[in-house]
Amino acid sequence: MAAKIAHADVEVGTELPAQSFPVTRATLVQYAGASGDFNPIHWNEKFAVGVGLPDVIAHGMFTMAEAVRVVTDWAVDPAAVVEYGVRFTKPVVVPNDDQGALIEVTGKVAALLDDNKVRVDLVAMSAGQKVLGMSRAVVQLG
Repeated sequence: MAAKIAHADVEVGTELPAQSFPVTRATLVQYAGASGDFNPIHWNEKFAVGVGLPDVIAHGMFTMAEAVRVVTDWAVDPAAVVEYGVRFTKPVVVPNDDQGALIEVTGKVAALLDDNKVRVDLVAMSAGQKVLGMSRAVVQLG
């Protein structure tokens, strides 16, 4: 399906609305239940520290999914995203407090492609560190 946005209405450099996504330990437990990924690095602080992590970390696929929401919200139709990929560069550390962590995501159109498609590059940050690298989505526009 095509997005509600017309290809003619965007240009290289068009910025998508930035979004911030809170992540708490409760969020991670809910995601573990939905995904079936119960690795203790995502919920057990003692285990996570024991394997060399600074604390419990968010699931990589959760982080990836939160980041692409900037694109799907902009495109209006999630099915308009025809390709999406990232490299995991740093974990999202989720402390055991009421605030948890925050994933801050920005995006902009980086290339106009054939067949009314665009490439959107995303930047996902948490605690001042880039947590996803090479985060790119190809979107089918109207």
